Amino acid sequence: MPRLVTAIRLSSYGAAYFFAAGAFMSYWPVWLRDRGVEDAEIGTLFMSRQIMSVASTLAIGWLSHRIGGTRGLILALASAAVLLMVGYQFSHGFLAILLVSLLWGAVWAPTMALYDGILVTETKARGFNYGSLRVWSSVAFILGAVICGAAVDRNGPSWVLYVGFVGIVLLVPFALLLPPAESHRQDATKHAPFGIRDLLTSRPFLLFMIATGFCQASHAVLYSFGTLTWRAAGIDDVTISLLWGLSVAVEIVLMLFSGHLLARLGVCGMIALALGCAMVRWLGMAFTTDLWALVPLQALHAGSFAACHLGAMAFIQRALPASGVALGQSVYYAIGTGMAQAVIYQIAGVLYGEFGQKAFLGMFVVAAVGMAALAALVRVWKGNVLVGASA
Repeated sequence: MPRLVTAIRLSSYGAAYFFAAGAFMSYWPVWLRDRGVEDAEIGTLFMSRQIMSVASTLAIGWLSHRIGGTRGLILALASAAVLLMVGYQFSHGFLAILLVSLLWGAVWAPTMALYDGILVTETKARGFNYGSLRVWSSVAFILGAVICGAAVDRNGPSWVLYVGFVGIVLLVPFALLLPPAESHRQDATKHAPFGIRDLLTSRPFLLFMIATGFCQASHAVLYSFGTLTWRAAGIDDVTISLLWGLSVAVEIVLMLFSGHLLARLGVCGMIALALGCAMVRWLGMAFTTDLWALVPLQALHAGSFAACHLGAMAFIQRALPASGVALGQSVYYAIGTGMAQAVIYQIAGVLYGEFGQKAFLGMFVVAAVGMAALAALVRVWKGNVLVGASA
């Protein structure tokens, strides 16, 4: 029973976070369109939010690394997210939404970086499998996407905000359930200190961030314009929400077998699987909106997202000492994924405005660059700790 209680404490925050993410990721562009935002402006909103996320994630990650108190920081960020949801409700027009989006970027991304830092450290210390706990986040994502799709189909785009708000509100009490992460501070005395500069001057860590960051950033067209593309093709909102749900349902299967896959493929093998799936996925989505094709293409999300994320978490766990996991997570989320997404979201908006569905070909190129970086990483990293401890 104590082990079950611990698992619930560790996984509940991620479930609330991804319930909201399921609503926003699948239908946020629809809400923006309903508020009068144009395609190029959607790309600008995503880019601007990501740039703010980069700065905030680095700053808050550094603060957590230096003073501890990770749970307190997560609670503060979750409380701010609740207030910003109210701000979105009263925002009309591009400039007003841009202002709230900048503030949102400052609180949303750092929250997940800090949470994953706790999760990676605690699962290692307590003998849990990271994927088996993260699977509840995937279940919650499906619920958020499907409920949001049904709500939009029945009541209109304004309900995107209302469905997502449910998950945001739950972040506050669930943040209180997280362990205080005392182990981070205790373990910090066992290793030599290191900082952001040490990570950014480590060639293997930079190659890792390019490989995984470009894989995640290659989802930009899908996240920004996937739902809009499928709507334009005549697919109804309930079916679209099920397509989003399907992508994460298959992801759950991969999460359940993540320990076995990591043992068989290794860290770099998992990331290679992700990049390969991404390249196939974007090539297919560039040329079809037929439902029979979208089903297997969405199923590749288990590779393009989940395998990449699991590989990234495994790399950070192996390449950094426990004292540096929180900082490593923050640098990865801020620069590895955040900075890459900030640039590629804007490119995605321009490409989609100019070429429509063919913008997915640009994402194929992004994933291919990530694969090249991974090939270089395989040659220079042999599973050793990179900074903060003796290799």
